[in-house]
Amino acid sequence: MQEGNIIPINIEDEMRGAYIDYSMSVIVSRALPDVRDGLKPVHRRILYAMDELGLAPNKPYKKSARIVGEVLGKYHPHGDSAVYDAMVRMAQPWSLRYMMVDGQGNFGSMDGDNAAAMRYTEARLRRVAEEMLADINKNTIDFQPNFDDSLEEPSVLPAKLPNLLVNGSSGIAVGMATNMAPHNLGEVADGIIAYIDNPQISIAELMQYIKAPDFPTGGIIYGYQGVKDAFETGRGRVVIRSVAAIEDLPSGRQQIVVTELPYQVNKAQMIEKTAALVNEKKIEGIAAIRDESDREGVRIVYELKKDANAQVVLNTLYTFTSLQVAFSINNVALVKGRPMTLNLKDLIRHYVEHRHEIVVRRTRFELDEAEKRAHILEGLLKALDMIDAIISHIRASADAAIAKTGLVEQFGFSEVQAQAILDMRLQRLTGLEREKLQNEYTELMATIERLRNILADERLRMTIIQDELRELKDKYGDARRTAIVHSADDINIEDMIADDEMVITISHQGYIKRTPLSEYRTQSRGGVGSRGAGSKEDDFTEQLFIANMHSYVLFFTNKGRLYWLKVYEIPEGSKTAKGRPIQNLIQIEQDEKVRTALKVRNLNDPEYINNTYIVMCTEQGIIKKTALEAFSRPRAAGIYAITINEGDNLLDVRLTSGNDDIVIAVRSGRAVRFNESRVRPMGRTAAGVTGISFDEANDKVIGMIAISRPDSQILVVSEKGYGKRSPVEDYRITNRGGKGVKTMNITEKTGALVSIQEVVDSDQLMIINKSGITIRISVDELRVMGRATQGVKLIRLNEDDEISSIAKIEGIGEDAGTANEDAAATESNATITD
Repeated sequence: MQEGNIIPINIEDEMRGAYIDYSMSVIVSRALPDVRDGLKPVHRRILYAMDELGLAPNKPYKKSARIVGEVLGKYHPHGDSAVYDAMVRMAQPWSLRYMMVDGQGNFGSMDGDNAAAMRYTEARLRRVAEEMLADINKNTIDFQPNFDDSLEEPSVLPAKLPNLLVNGSSGIAVGMATNMAPHNLGEVADGIIAYIDNPQISIAELMQYIKAPDFPTGGIIYGYQGVKDAFETGRGRVVIRSVAAIEDLPSGRQQIVVTELPYQVNKAQMIEKTAALVNEKKIEGIAAIRDESDREGVRIVYELKKDANAQVVLNTLYTFTSLQVAFSINNVALVKGRPMTLNLKDLIRHYVEHRHEIVVRRTRFELDEAEKRAHILEGLLKALDMIDAIISHIRASADAAIAKTGLVEQFGFSEVQAQAILDMRLQRLTGLEREKLQNEYTELMATIERLRNILADERLRMTIIQDELRELKDKYGDARRTAIVHSADDINIEDMIADDEMVITISHQGYIKRTPLSEYRTQSRGGVGSRGAGSKEDDFTEQLFIANMHSYVLFFTNKGRLYWLKVYEIPEGSKTAKGRPIQNLIQIEQDEKVRTALKVRNLNDPEYINNTYIVMCTEQGIIKKTALEAFSRPRAAGIYAITINEGDNLLDVRLTSGNDDIVIAVRSGRAVRFNESRVRPMGRTAAGVTGISFDEANDKVIGMIAISRPDSQILVVSEKGYGKRSPVEDYRITNRGGKGVKTMNITEKTGALVSIQEVVDSDQLMIINKSGITIRISVDELRVMGRATQGVKLIRLNEDDEISSIAKIEGIGEDAGTANEDAAATESNATITD
């Protein structure tokens, strides 16, 4: 071989190109339906081949093998089983909502039985299939060469029937798939008519006409949210339940009778798996299962044991068997050869555009034919007026060609008219025949006028489409088979819950509850407090904050993981109630402990979540800043919010604006202040940077605050109940990572520092000690003191008691005197310390 004939090729480029070619071939030529007629190539070729064979609904059946051979030999060069299986599905009443093929013989069953071999079965088109092929010979569509260029096949069918919507489609391509639900023809027709009347109609308005999918096997759509999602986005998860009834037997027992199954459920497999679950004791209460189905319909009987609760057994069957399934809608179809995900309005719009083009092309074809016929009739009528001269000319002509030439040259006829005159039979010379020609010409001119008006008026063309849809509805429309039942999930529970303020408490041993803020009352500084949180022996309230019922609570654990809950999902309890273990509410690990929590009002506002930050601080002084957007997608299993170094724990979390000042305080009484711009935003799993350095080896961070209000002061509290507030200006701004300045004069009398808060005069404090006693005081009762002072007594403690946690309540204003007035006067926010 000569070297010049060898072309070096990069194998990676070759494989990429070959795979793309293959995948596009599968997508375009095999697996996805065309949005215009809702058919894949194999289905389109089957219908066209059957039409070409003359298998009309009023004609005799033909062997399926004959039809398959026609399709294979002329249009679809693939396996015969692919063609036969596709044809069989179009003849199964449980597969297609509106069947295209009328099958005779064994075409399978809902139990998964295969159809008989193609040599035994026969088929022909159904009347509804004729609507897919109507006007195909009127130049309404483009034809393309078949696989060997010997014939032409349609690139799309005229599809008077909105097939993609009424029959749906499913298929797996390369890198994508489609799963489109069937719908009721009457509803679809009404919806399309409404769209034509108002192209700006919303999807919600369309849903007044097209309620939901309508499956051939009936069943119940349980819950409407998935339907709504599918109509609005093209993707949705629709839950389908069987139709079941509980019947009483003479013996005193009960039985569950199922008469309709969800779409695409294999009845025999479902019964077999149910029996296995009963034998394994995973489903209890069932004594026997019988399949009493026949040609009249489905009937599955579950005979129950004497002491069984029928409703409980039925709910168990829904949970563990295919009596309830989810149909995942994924509306992917080819639009001008490109796969696209389409919502309900998109599907209707593309169908209307296709039908509009069909009407235009059909009208042009009919106008051309009418004008040709009118031209001939004009010639015939003109010839009858001078028939004697024409007959004399023809008799004098040597042959037909000379006669035709003479008619054109001497009498002024066109060649088409001249040929029609020569072909005219002598009976046309009678007066009655002349009258018929004149009447035909008059009617034809009216038809031409009507066709020209159609081509000139788009509104008229749209009216024709609407009339055709009404005709389809009258001929083939039927009642909805699938019922719609709204589940509890459809109800927006927030609409039923008042957005009240709640006090959230979390105990040291992980018990959580919410209590109405109105249960707490304001007391003067130095009071002994009231019983605020009952607890187990050796347990105490560790965290406390205020949040509205509709807010999200973000729980951050000592390991740096994040979990989400709505406030109304937290169990309610009185001030003295213990609460529920937090492990029952979020999927927290056994050795994991919720360290801090944060109230977030909204996770759906892009501007808010992209311009709001979460700043985290660990006990060893590591700080990290991340945009709230990274934490805006709740997951039941939680996510990692920060990577924690060995021996360290996450301590505190704050929401910031991106330009707040951060103050971090340590147990020994020192604090550092710096602007958060010194900490660059980091990814969700980053470990962070140093926020403060320690003088003492056993020192640790006790709290972090973010200064966001211009009139803020810094309040610090020690474990023996001493506290004070100081101006923010007393804390000079330094670089991140410094040792800071003294924030409180720590002595044996005060105990170590336990809390740091950002406050203003209108704020209030809620203090809880380890024995569960609470006290609520106003910040303006605390005089402003220098940052290096000891402070004043905030709460009287027993000798063996210490402060457990401090919560700040913002914006209370003047002391209202009663708990109810306090609750009504403010929108509360809380921060947590320990």
